[in-house]
Amino acid sequence: MTAAAFRDQIAGLGAVGLARRLIGARLVVRGAGGVVIETEAYARDDPASHSFGGPTRRNAAMFGPAGHAYVYRSYGIHLCLNVVARPGEAVLVRALWPDVGLELMQARRGRPELCNGPGRLAEALGIRPEDDGVAFDGGDLAIVLGETVPDLLVGPRIGISKAQHAPWRFGLAGAVGFSRGFPR
Repeated sequence: MTAAAFRDQIAGLGAVGLARRLIGARLVVRGAGGVVIETEAYARDDPASHSFGGPTRRNAAMFGPAGHAYVYRSYGIHLCLNVVARPGEAVLVRALWPDVGLELMQARRGRPELCNGPGRLAEALGIRPEDDGVAFDGGDLAIVLGETVPDLLVGPRIGISKAQHAPWRFGLAGAVGFSRGFPR
């Protein structure tokens, strides 16, 4: 799939719509990946979003084209992978059901938990700082949306200090391997 084709599929969704649409999608990075089972949306006017204060060198990719990666380092340690929805809006990929390149992911992680959390996911997939701004075009980074949107779990975002109660965290109903459980 080309970057333009992916952008066409997600055009107009915004962060919340894209976060919902990415559940059940296939994400593959340089031969490793699986099914997206958990996402979290961040909007332009959202005080928890990196884009809230406007463009900076760190968040420049977040203001770039839809369908590109926004990669940042969390707490100075873990890389996190996001998909840009529209300028200033992105979706954090929080968890993945790994089924492609398992040996590669296990070698990178060195632990049994592969993709249940954004830092673990990025490490297992081999996400690099240089992936910031790269298109999900089927080259190094690829996303293929599912034919339909599966049943979703919805809950508040986690690991943030502002706007925690926005119901912008989504999960694949019936899946296991979330970064954290969803409220009942």
